[in-house]
Amino acid sequence: MGSNPTLSARYRFPDAPTIHTLCWLGYAMSDEKLAIDEARRAAQHETVKSQVEGEVQSEIGERAATKGTPGEAQRIDQVAGEFRSKAVNEVVDTEREVERGRGLARVSQVVDYIFWVIYALLGMRFLLALLAARSSAGFVQFIVTVSNPFYAPFRGIVASPSTDAGHTLLLPVVVAIISYALLHLGINALLRMIAHRKTEI
Repeated sequence: MGSNPTLSARYRFPDAPTIHTLCWLGYAMSDEKLAIDEARRAAQHETVKSQVEGEVQSEIGERAATKGTPGEAQRIDQVAGEFRSKAVNEVVDTEREVERGRGLARVSQVVDYIFWVIYALLGMRFLLALLAARSSAGFVQFIVTVSNPFYAPFRGIVASPSTDAGHTLLLPVVVAIISYALLHLGINALLRMIAHRKTEI
């Protein structure tokens, strides 16, 4: 029997090139955002270092200009030393913040890669079912086997309409992709929140 034209008209899904384009654009935007974030943090680090150096030199100069008795000079040197030590500690803390931000940026890239692989596997499974691909084909079996761990929690969560010709709209896959996308956004938001913790100056 032929396919049901009404069902085919009701349920449409972007072709493979469109899906790949969207995935590529999303990944490119993610990489660009990470690069912008890291550049911003590096610029902030340099600003902090310059500010601290300027404050140290200014403070020492002001206190040196007001030297009076030997006791006052000793006190000024002590205060200047304490201030210098504090400034150095602040610079070290800022450098640690920058390094942590870079490390978390790398973690975020790995997380992005893992999730895009999941999206690709689930998307391919969706297309194969929609096109009524033969379940006995090696490639189909490979995709089904590899994507099963990610698809299993959502199997049967909603009905999957199908035609007499075997074309199936795997709506559970759509639910799975949306769920993983939300999880993906949540993890990246958490990583950015940790990386962007401000250092007090």
